[in-house]
Amino acid sequence: MATFFGEVVVAPSRAGLDEEEEAREETPEDREIRREIEKKRYRRRCSGGEIDVLWTWKSGGCAEEPLVCSRFIVAIGRNAAAFLSSFILDSVCWEVVGVVKLWNEWCRTSSTTNVLPTDSFCLFYRLISDPTVLLCQCSCYVAEDQQFQWLEKVFGSMQKKGLQVTILSTCPVADYKTQESTLTLASPFLKALKTKEFQDQVCCPLLEQPNIVRDLPAA
Repeated sequence: MATFFGEVVVAPSRAGLDEEEEAREETPEDREIRREIEKKRYRRRCSGGEIDVLWTWKSGGCAEEPLVCSRFIVAIGRNAAAFLSSFILDSVCWEVVGVVKLWNEWCRTSSTTNVLPTDSFCLFYRLISDPTVLLCQCSCYVAEDQQFQWLEKVFGSMQKKGLQVTILSTCPVADYKTQESTLTLASPFLKALKTKEFQDQVCCPLLEQPNIVRDLPAA
């Protein structure tokens, strides 16, 4: 249970279900496929290869130094990534500077180290006129048990002091909780959540209770 609105809480899982009930829902083929996937993911996790961040550019030219970043904008999900492509990246002002290679049930990137625009990658861009401004398009699936590793590796490459992070994500209107009828809502619409450290003016109304943010955006 959250102690205040906006707190990130752990979503309910199937971990507490009775084993016999879960077994009845799965066929032998399903169980075998799930075991094989878990084995592969465990081996990749142990070898550190489940998530890899590859940078083609480092500030100051030193790979050991963290990236100097003042603003980091992350678009999570296909709709948010498409918004960046249509309204921000559709110019010559940006260049690709890195990728996140990912492997899970729904996203299996190749072993190539080339930086190519593809849905299988999370792509990083920098603003040519101000290299401290970075964008990330994350249109691929990041599993629940990979989210901390994704955050650790991505933000582990950046300087934290003075860094402002903006997250863009979407959800179905049917999931929006309001006393009004969702049929009368102007769609799409924009709502925001912010931390207490963010002192600038918010560009849209704040998200009302009891709505919450889930998955990688919440992390």
